[in-house]
Amino acid sequence: MPYLIVSGAQSFIEFTKKVFYAQETHRAMRDEQSIMHAEIMIAECTIMFADSTEIYGVRNSDFFVYVDDADATFKKAIEAGATVINEMADQSYGRSGGVRDPFGNGWWITSIPN
Repeated sequence: MPYLIVSGAQSFIEFTKKVFYAQETHRAMRDEQSIMHAEIMIAECTIMFADSTEIYGVRNSDFFVYVDDADATFKKAIEAGATVINEMADQSYGRSGGVRDPFGNGWWITSIPN
């Protein structure tokens, strides 16, 4: 499972829910404002993460995500504050494009060809 350390874990949860229909499955708070450990599921995949601290700085990653409608998901990601890495295009492996979320993570959004 990937483990991210982000600046703004609560906003990260909201982004993944809005764009990928993520389900929050666990949350432990460090204090009232800071998430010590949380988990979301996108489809059957778990992503663990926490808010960054002075000791644990931001650690980003890139994700390759299969979705039913890559164009619609890509659009939702942009509307939710992501920036374009690669525009949507037909590739040999499906319709795909890349975005960088507001937390510095890359998302390669892909639909398998019919």
